Amino acid sequence: MNIISSASRQVILDTETTGMNQAGGPVYIGHRIIEIGCVEVINRRLTGRTYHQYINPGQAIDPEAIEVHGITNERVANEPRFHQIAQEFIDFIDGAEIVAHNANFDVSFMDHEFSKLNPIGPKTKDICSILDSLAIAKRLHPGQKNNLDALCRRYGIDNGRRTYHGALLDAEILADVYLIMTGGQIKFNLSNEKAGQEGGGIKKIDTSAFNLKVVGASADEIVIHEQRLDLIAKSGKCLWRG
Repeated sequence: MNIISSASRQVILDTETTGMNQAGGPVYIGHRIIEIGCVEVINRRLTGRTYHQYINPGQAIDPEAIEVHGITNERVANEPRFHQIAQEFIDFIDGAEIVAHNANFDVSFMDHEFSKLNPIGPKTKDICSILDSLAIAKRLHPGQKNNLDALCRRYGIDNGRRTYHGALLDAEILADVYLIMTGGQIKFNLSNEKAGQEGGGIKKIDTSAFNLKVVGASADEIVIHEQRLDLIAKSGKCLWRG
């Protein structure tokens, strides 16, 4: 698996649900999506465009799930149903590569929601390609914890706001993790511009947790270096010596 995607437009995505899978069956059995968070990335740059929506699932949320994401039945009681927001959500992700952590979980729920539309909606794979960032993390860090919190610690990314799991916040954090995990510097078009506009800011990543080793030149290497500069200086000004 090539960890560097060739997709020009990616949507970093996370969902929250009424509960988890039951009795080893498909993850969507008996449960629904209650929150969707998406962050747009084009050519490995965050554009500032996001999609975020709470959804009324039409059923009770499991207490165990509320302990994880903090979304109560009262919080979503007046939110739209999935069929009311389905088209704008599809429009946002259409043609992109979805990046999700444990993507099968989110995609299975999405497919279930699409299947309940009238007329029946598309399969996620028919409108998007899908990339599982958890699979990438496991390849890069075999035998280690690779959940989002562990990856944030590993890459020095601040996730202090993450008291609960929240779809948009988790998507934003995953965008940071995914981009640095697959290539280094994370560039943004955010700066002081509004969402969707061009900007020029660069987000700085705390590298203090990386334990980088600085290797200095040896005495012999310094001598060789100075001899090379002497040769350069003979042909004119040596910029490295001022």
